[in-house]
Amino acid sequence: MANVKSNLKVLVVGGTGYIGRRIMKESLAQGYPTYVLQRPAVEIGLDIEKLEMLLSLRSKGLILWRVRFPISKALSTPVKKVDVVICTISGVHFRSHNLMLQLKLVEAIKQAGNVKRFFPSEFGLDPSRMGHALEPGRVSFDEKMKIRKA
Repeated sequence: MANVKSNLKVLVVGGTGYIGRRIMKESLAQGYPTYVLQRPAVEIGLDIEKLEMLLSLRSKGLILWRVRFPISKALSTPVKKVDVVICTISGVHFRSHNLMLQLKLVEAIKQAGNVKRFFPSEFGLDPSRMGHALEPGRVSFDEKMKIRKA
């Protein structure tokens, strides 16, 4: 059993993706109570690999919260229970740009008032240094800056 370094509770958004699954596993291994948002099967289809992974991690203490996307009011419940929110969603899986869904997450964090640290989904280049980027990539950097400012 892992040592609990603190009583911080962690919420991972995008936990079944490439980066999110690794963050969830490490958070649990470090002994942190870890929550993950899970979209209903109607929205994601039946992905046996993801389901098996979630069930395996649930047996190790992972707490699942079902939330419909775009992120609904139900998001406030898990956010109120955690100290750290780590968002690992990518910008390519939904018709509407996924990264901007994080603004709803920021709104829930501000309303809850208890989150000590938020790590937005900004993997890759620093958007504040990409003012010279060309289209179509420019859109992603602009959206990441909106999230950072929020």
